[in-house]
Amino acid sequence: MTTINVSQVQIPGLGSLSEEESRAIEQAFPVKTFNKGTHLLKAGQVAREGYSVRQGCIRRYAIVDGEEITTDFYTEGHTAADFNSIANQAPSRHFFVCVEKTTVTVNNAEKEAAFYKKFPRFETMCRMEFERMMGEKADKVEAFAQKSPEERYMYLLEERPDLLSRVPQYQIASYLGVKPETLSRIRKRITIK
Repeated sequence: MTTINVSQVQIPGLGSLSEEESRAIEQAFPVKTFNKGTHLLKAGQVAREGYSVRQGCIRRYAIVDGEEITTDFYTEGHTAADFNSIANQAPSRHFFVCVEKTTVTVNNAEKEAAFYKKFPRFETMCRMEFERMMGEKADKVEAFAQKSPEERYMYLLEERPDLLSRVPQYQIASYLGVKPETLSRIRKRITIK
């Protein structure tokens, strides 16, 4: 499942879109807006769709020993999907919830396959973009996991400062792998420095 930006008039390497291609993209990958608190996927459900965030924020979390553990945030330009659930038609272990009012492009594997069958020139480009996106994500996850909680917080300050004002602090703490009171101490130490 990949992301196609319908608002793009030209796609690198493919030239301009025809009217037929533009209409097909809009039908295959509709844009929807969800309210804050809307669950796009719940643990136990089989994922059928992925979501390319145009505006807003989606949080991915799991419940471990009765506690919500935040594992990712998806904001503008990110794709939120449980690829394992989609590919294997297996129940998801994660919840995907809108942290704020969120507008997404909805990616459905069946519609995507039909689109590629009708317009094969897009398949290679989308596959390459997906591979690039997954490689980049894997590198970031690995680097993030190797950091201390304070280094993770510094990373957020430098790379994703918008999250700190958009997401409740207890969710940021969970994402960093610490308790809210530990996050408060980290923030205080950084402020003093």
